[in-house]
Amino acid sequence: MDRLTALELFVRIVDRGSFSAAAADLGMSRPAATATIQALERRLGARLLHRTTRQVRPTSEGDAYYRRCTAILADLEDADQTASGTVSGRLRVDVAGSLARTMLLPGLPDFLAQHPRLSIHLSEGERYVDLVREGVDCVVRAGTLADSSMVARRLGTIEEITCASPAYLERYGVPLAPDRLAGHQMIGFVSSRTGRPLPLEFTVDGAVVEVALPARLLVSGADMSAAAARLGCGMVQAPRYRFADDLASGALVEVMADYRPVPTPISILFPDNRHLSPKVRVFVDWATETLAPFLSR
Repeated sequence: MDRLTALELFVRIVDRGSFSAAAADLGMSRPAATATIQALERRLGARLLHRTTRQVRPTSEGDAYYRRCTAILADLEDADQTASGTVSGRLRVDVAGSLARTMLLPGLPDFLAQHPRLSIHLSEGERYVDLVREGVDCVVRAGTLADSSMVARRLGTIEEITCASPAYLERYGVPLAPDRLAGHQMIGFVSSRTGRPLPLEFTVDGAVVEVALPARLLVSGADMSAAAARLGCGMVQAPRYRFADDLASGALVEVMADYRPVPTPISILFPDNRHLSPKVRVFVDWATETLAPFLSR
């Protein structure tokens, strides 16, 4: 096996923390991957990886070699694609909630037409994604970001509202202010980080006020939360774009518009331990432009 393939395999093993996952990514067998790394270590005269039954991690020599290899491979990819004038390969992107379907997906056909040698694996979720370990190139996330080793580009903010169905409001009354919510219920949206339902959030005289109402229904997905709200299961908060059709049809009604939650930041994140490849760069630039009309600065 040639030296370039060996470098690519080594970097992928460190990124994924697994021989099997790295081998599958590169379309080779686990035994072939093992033999390639053994040959690389013999040629260098150094042990590059610590192997246990649970994990694979670089040695001190392997860590230094990994940093050089990632830079070399990134420069090579950049040079190839600069010379050809095209970007190529597969791009893995994870997008929070319905941002993918509502804001990004409609423009993807044009983006793919502009880059015919590029393919995209687009996943949709709210959970924390370990980009390096899972082989994901970048993620688009809503909300305040936890400290991480990733590079984050804040794209803007999106308006949040509080909604309920006409049937719910007929039964429980229309709430006029956060301090007049006694007797009301919320649909409990369970945080993927804490495992507990998030309180409702309101802005009162410039300050953020959290209200944890009783929740007889707990959900962990944005679509289910909206569906439950339509059925009158309780009040719900989410970005306005998620409820645009429901508000237009009257299936949901905004309440307490004078006390809306703080707008939610939208960010795109990618690892900081690797050179920003051309395929990631073009996607980040396109996503930034595509999301701009929906966001406030």
